[in-house]
Amino acid sequence: MARFRSERSRRWVPALVLTIGFLATACPGASTPEGEGGGAETGAGDTGAEVANPGVLIHALGGEPEGLDPARLDEGGRGSRAIIQSYEFLVDIPPEGAALVPGLATEVPSQENGLVSEDGLTYTFPIREGVVFHDGTELTADDVLFSWDRAMTMDLPESQAFKLSETIADMRVVDDFTFEVTLIEPAALFLGTVVYSTPAAIVSQDAVESNGGVVAGEPNEFMDTNMVGTGPYQLVEWERGVRLEFEAFEDYWNGAPPLDATWEVVRDNSVGVLGMQVGDYDIIEPAPQFVEQLQGDDGVCFDESGYLLEPLHLAFNLDIPVDELPDGDTVPNDFFWDKRVRQAFNYAFDYEGYINGVLAGYGAIPTYLAPPVLGYDPDAPKYAQDLAEAERLFRETGWWDRGFTASVLAEQNNDTMIGVGLVLKDSLESLNENFRINVVVVPEARYDEEHGTVPFQYPMWVKNAEPFSDPDQVMQFYYHPDGEWGEVLGFRNGYEDPDEIAARIDEAGQSTDPAEREAMYQEILPLLHEDPMWLWAADEQNVQIFQCWVQDFIYNPLWVMPRWQFYSKG
Repeated sequence: MARFRSERSRRWVPALVLTIGFLATACPGASTPEGEGGGAETGAGDTGAEVANPGVLIHALGGEPEGLDPARLDEGGRGSRAIIQSYEFLVDIPPEGAALVPGLATEVPSQENGLVSEDGLTYTFPIREGVVFHDGTELTADDVLFSWDRAMTMDLPESQAFKLSETIADMRVVDDFTFEVTLIEPAALFLGTVVYSTPAAIVSQDAVESNGGVVAGEPNEFMDTNMVGTGPYQLVEWERGVRLEFEAFEDYWNGAPPLDATWEVVRDNSVGVLGMQVGDYDIIEPAPQFVEQLQGDDGVCFDESGYLLEPLHLAFNLDIPVDELPDGDTVPNDFFWDKRVRQAFNYAFDYEGYINGVLAGYGAIPTYLAPPVLGYDPDAPKYAQDLAEAERLFRETGWWDRGFTASVLAEQNNDTMIGVGLVLKDSLESLNENFRINVVVVPEARYDEEHGTVPFQYPMWVKNAEPFSDPDQVMQFYYHPDGEWGEVLGFRNGYEDPDEIAARIDEAGQSTDPAEREAMYQEILPLLHEDPMWLWAADEQNVQIFQCWVQDFIYNPLWVMPRWQFYSKG
């Protein structure tokens, strides 16, 4: 799902410490049917089934990319899933853990290895030699400079180019295989959130210049529909609405992957489940509901280790355009300005019902930082359903007798998101017959468009969070009154003391001491709980679903999807 970045919210503040507080699981214990087979790292063992489509990995996904150009894509869209298969970055996230490893750079810069200056401003990247793009041209430091400069020059409103432009003071090519960057201010998160980000993917300069070049403020049609990177897969064909076909790149510098790959666009959940049952698909887009339907099928395996860093949440709109609300909605512009109303919604929601029903038990009631991000505290305050407290707050604010009708926007064919809206509807309407919640379910393309409209034209929307691994990213994005959603959703209209919240979040993000940061976040969490801007429905458990004949299955929650290069079939 695409996530909109308002033109008003160009502010992005990287923290000063790269947090290795996230301990990504490498799926050491995938569950298998009736306890048979091995773990995820070694495949699932011999199921006795004949391997279907032995030369290609077929991955069924619930939609297709909105585009393929790293300089145009939003971090949360499906396009970013294609990017990690065909493009590469100077640094990479390995299957195990969160510590960055070399990518197209031969070393991860640090002060210890002399590639970061003493003042923390200058980063030197030794570029890997002998790497070729899918068009056959050789990678040099010029391509790196061109790729980053291209994203900043295009500066498209839907892109994440601001991560580069608001962090970097200067870039230069030292020689053919040395690239140097000077930052505006020290930012240890530079490597993990800028260098490893969609707009920093390295593209072929020759391919771009031969196909439209770079025009400020304008997209490149060729790059929107083609991919010319250095990654393990090259795009062969994109049949809109049906599939994307990829070939293993035989000249890949790190060894060609064993399988070709196909991204099948499967918008109907029942088709996806049936495809797994008959062996048409090797991997399916994960959802807890699919586990229930597939657990009894021989040959289907599951990796259920850890949590996704994507808590399911419902947004309160504190900048409601009353004249543009859906027909029948009766809430005023300031409906969510009163924190007691937001608290009442949080107390009314049936968390256990949602987790046990919609998520089939694969989830937990969340705190305001997902496990195991730095600052996560299992004892931090969290909401649980308390209907008496919800009623008290609604009565205190006058809404108990007045009643209201409010709509929630959700995406079609996404049961986990729709389920948040339906559980909220059931929770509130059973609490008071004067309350009405309309769950508006729309196709993905329309959801993306309406979710990105400013001002947002619904009282609420529901989505899964972006998979951020550092608390400053989460705090800036979701809680800061002047952050991306803070501006779009009008958080300053509701926070009791928005300046205090802003100051605390900024201070915690700028600290260089992890222990100090952790203590600061644990002080912030109760404030966010008392003055909630969201309804966090659940931390969703990781549930990856694959055929047992897929060997070496491994998944890092910091990836946006499984990376095909690591898998084989047999």
